[in-house]
Amino acid sequence: MELPLDKYIREHSTRETEALQWIAKQTNIRTNYPRMLSGSVQGSLLKILVEITGASRILEIGSFTGYSATWMAMGLPEGGSIDALEINDELEGLMREGWEKAGVSGRINLHIGDAKETLKSLKGPYDMVFIDANKREYSEYYDLVFPMLRSGGIIVADDVLWDGKVYADPLPHDSQTEGLLRFNDKVATDPRVEISVLPLRDGISIIRKK
Repeated sequence: MELPLDKYIREHSTRETEALQWIAKQTNIRTNYPRMLSGSVQGSLLKILVEITGASRILEIGSFTGYSATWMAMGLPEGGSIDALEINDELEGLMREGWEKAGVSGRINLHIGDAKETLKSLKGPYDMVFIDANKREYSEYYDLVFPMLRSGGIIVADDVLWDGKVYADPLPHDSQTEGLLRFNDKVATDPRVEISVLPLRDGISIIRKK
């Protein structure tokens, strides 16, 4: 159930296009975990970050149904591109159909497979990285993408507050929470970056490489 605050924020943020509405609807109809969808408030933030940083090469780890990639692609300058990584090949048809409807197919390169393996075949520099995949592996993703990110580039990591589990007392010991705790501590103590954690949806970290 949507909270009044969340509803107010959504209604006063940039609205979804018809194509984005279609992707959101199909995600609810055709997937088992539609809550994984980023949502329009986070999507509009991603688009704005692309625009204000001037990012032209973006890496997305965890594309799900292609919703967040669509928002980011809408903010790309002419000639910009996204490398979108997703492990679930059953979602490829939905992703491609949504990108076609949004008119961004030519800006997104889809890579199906395990992200850690796919990353080994990609080369930077990237201007922006969006991480929204296996929470257990966030620290590994961070280590792999950091050398591929240009100086001044940003990493945006989703779900870093994990429904409050990362600051609960006592802390839970499930592998996803522990993975996020490792990641959050790693980034917070990394002298190579600046970081701001926002309590948006399930928490989002904006990390700038110095």
